Amino acid sequence: MGSDGYEDGEQKRDFIHVDDVVKVNLWFMKNKVSGIFNVGTGVSQSFNDVANAVINWNKKGKIEYIPFPEELIGSYQSYTQANIDRLRNAGYKDEFLTVEEGVSSYLNSLHNWPSND
Repeated sequence: MGSDGYEDGEQKRDFIHVDDVVKVNLWFMKNKVSGIFNVGTGVSQSFNDVANAVINWNKKGKIEYIPFPEELIGSYQSYTQANIDRLRNAGYKDEFLTVEEGVSSYLNSLHNWPSND
């Protein structure tokens, strides 16, 4: 069992790809907008989604779960999702990569990275 009533791997986060974070920062530099803004996708996805994206990219694999650490019960955030209304209201319109797109992009980069073999 996961935590806080969530099944294994179904805890959710608002995962954002580093390329999207860079794009947002560059947009702010170009548009001279200031303030405090949440940066995220505005969509929460499960850890299972991340693991399945890796499995799908690799075309093999199996998710194995470990017991949730007792010392974290009651202090772990099982769900996070950024409210990006202020970001959108400031004029940022670009879409964000999904977990599947971000994982694929990252793994493609690693796969194509020159090796020292």
